[in-house]
Amino acid sequence: MNELVKTGIPGLDEILLGGMPRNNNLIVEGPPGSGKTTLGLGFIYQGALEYGEPGAIVSFELDSAKLMRDAAGFNWDLQGLIDQGKIKIIQTSPAVLLSEFRSADGVFAASLVAMGAKRLLIDGLTPLRLYAEVNDLPFREDVHLLIEGLTRLGVTTMVTAEKDESLGAVLAHERFVFDTIISLTREEARRRVQRRLTVMKSRGQDFIGGSHTMRIEPGVGVHVYRRAQSRPVTSPDQPTSEERLSTGSAAIDNMMDGGIYKGSVTLVSGISGTGKTVLSVQFLTNAIAHGHKGLLVSLDEHPRQLMRNARSLGFDLQALVDTGDLFIHYESPLELDLDVHFDRIVKLVEKENIDCVVFDSIAVYEMTSRSEVADYLYALASYFKNRLATILFNYESPELLGVSQISEELKGSHLVDNIILLNYVEISTVLRRAIAVPKVRGSRNLQVTREYAIGVGGLLLVDESTTDIQAVPQLPFSSYYGLLSRSPSRQSPAVEEALASGAPLPQSEQLPTETPR
Repeated sequence: MNELVKTGIPGLDEILLGGMPRNNNLIVEGPPGSGKTTLGLGFIYQGALEYGEPGAIVSFELDSAKLMRDAAGFNWDLQGLIDQGKIKIIQTSPAVLLSEFRSADGVFAASLVAMGAKRLLIDGLTPLRLYAEVNDLPFREDVHLLIEGLTRLGVTTMVTAEKDESLGAVLAHERFVFDTIISLTREEARRRVQRRLTVMKSRGQDFIGGSHTMRIEPGVGVHVYRRAQSRPVTSPDQPTSEERLSTGSAAIDNMMDGGIYKGSVTLVSGISGTGKTVLSVQFLTNAIAHGHKGLLVSLDEHPRQLMRNARSLGFDLQALVDTGDLFIHYESPLELDLDVHFDRIVKLVEKENIDCVVFDSIAVYEMTSRSEVADYLYALASYFKNRLATILFNYESPELLGVSQISEELKGSHLVDNIILLNYVEISTVLRRAIAVPKVRGSRNLQVTREYAIGVGGLLLVDESTTDIQAVPQLPFSSYYGLLSRSPSRQSPAVEEALASGAPLPQSEQLPTETPR
């Protein structure tokens, strides 16, 4: 009785922490189209195929031909296992099945014993209830009769039940007598279907609670993806490192007091065109040159477009992909599901032992699910910190000039160790780019704003040490008005003095940029 039975459903055994106790009676409830029958078919098929446990399918409504057709849609050779005597389909009625359970030595029980059945699927409980209602029979007694009969058979049983507001939900009493309850939901969001699976209870074991993503996939059947927030903490002591990784720019490293700590999380925020992706490529190529493996998770641009744009700046990403040092994972934001996305990234990172990751851009997560984005980012950050992997989160700020807030919905700045702000500065009628590093945990970062250009080699900071123009003096705060205003005025003493005296305006300076690495 303490033995766990693996369901064979991808992802479900992980949520059940290995499976469910043998001989447990399980009910799967959900509305039409939620995947109840597909889940049950997978339970029987995988049990016979992978674990050598023969099983029987009792169907009241679907005939065997339709069940065979559904199984073939997932490339399941149900007929082959039937021919081997490992699976049996029993087409019957509620009245016949209940009469069989009233007898200790009925034909139904004998057939299960003869084939050595270990698993049983009854699809479904609703016809039994409708039969009782039509014939004015106490359905509660029929449920107890069903459970007692299943217990005598010594099989692990899955029963499906409709859960539809128009028909009435599964009754509380029915929920009470079953050992394990799995609830399925099917909802439409932004005109696409989302399925969820929740383990409501399971006697005799622990499990991962909450709502998990469920998909019905070709060649697989039901595939459950555990919610990203439920990833376990591998150790109470978070690993840390004194080692620093370069951003790929010596000048930016200097602003950050030596670069980015290994295992830290950096938020790069700026509007489109300020060079967030360029800085990411710059960071990854430099990290790979120093023996690290990189992953660029692109949610905005297709990999081919990324490679083309990077090539114009002197970065050969295709060569790094060909050598297996760089991986580019692209998913369209139109059909993005956070739990599935998280699962794919985790499997790739663990398989390839990747330790430098860029997410470009996390604004897509905000678009996918505003209510979950903060928790999801925290799950990502926690997972990679526990692996001592270095991460860059790119975020597209909605503001063209300046930054008043990083995100109204994300509220994720407290999750990150470092913040790099990229934005435009308007001087006369010309837009120029500026970089600032307001936060670097554990470092004495330079609280200055530097101008930069984008060219071959990535972000190239302008060297202002060669100019003879006098810098604006840094006076005490008491010398200024409106220090905390959102849009402070920008004035140049050199321009003001020339205007006041009638002298010619100073010439524009052509300042050199840093030499790319």
